[in-house]
Amino acid sequence: MKKTKILMVCGAGLGSSFACEMSVEAVLNDLNVSAELGHCDISSAASEKSDIIITGANFESQFNHYDIKSRMIYLKRMVDKQEIKEKLAPILKEMGVLS
Repeated sequence: MKKTKILMVCGAGLGSSFACEMSVEAVLNDLNVSAELGHCDISSAASEKSDIIITGANFESQFNHYDIKSRMIYLKRMVDKQEIKEKLAPILKEMGVLS
């Protein structure tokens, strides 16, 4: 079974997306889920193949300009592990990755 690919995205693809990646990694460890993680900027995310994209709510309007097939998660706080878990766990369950 292929690993679920989760991409964290911010404006420049450096600071907040990397911090978010570390928070997502901690949440996945708590859930005992293994996934391939990465981070990048918005324009790169449009060409990346990923199962889930996690980004800030402030970027939602920018993502509407792209035809992205990934499941989208928009966060109010990019490093809030509780918010990440609340929004990510149901999607992982739907995908059959989390029981």
